[in-house]
Amino acid sequence: MPGEESLRQQQYYAHPRNLFWDFTGELFGASRELPYEKRLAILRKSGVALWDVAHTCRRQGSLDANMTGVEANNFTALFKFAPEIHTVFFNGQTAAKLFHRLVVPELNSSAAGGRSRRLKFIILPSTSPANASVSRENKFAEWKKILKALGN
Repeated sequence: MPGEESLRQQQYYAHPRNLFWDFTGELFGASRELPYEKRLAILRKSGVALWDVAHTCRRQGSLDANMTGVEANNFTALFKFAPEIHTVFFNGQTAAKLFHRLVVPELNSSAAGGRSRRLKFIILPSTSPANASVSRENKFAEWKKILKALGN
């Protein structure tokens, strides 16, 4: 779920110390210096979709560990709408755990279940400033996996 600053600005990864836009800038040219809509357009053109696992939740502050009452976005509909999606990257462990707890059972019980077995799931180190135990260099080395998945 977006943090307080992202919610305030109505933009994903708006916190100035979050490395997401630094990494997408280096990978695709979608750097934080560009207007937000331009960044999103660059990601789309590069074959990258940006979406939260959580559709709604309650949370004090910005830490994902404080989330309660989480309801997932409708990934079954997303995967039916965009069958070309082949890899799901998670920005950190919390997103991956939520996806596997809330979304995977639905995918396995729906018509999209067969499709979900062909998806690859890759957990990347969180770009959040709260994830200070991993160096920027090590995080970015892992984030380069996105280029390999896209065939770039």
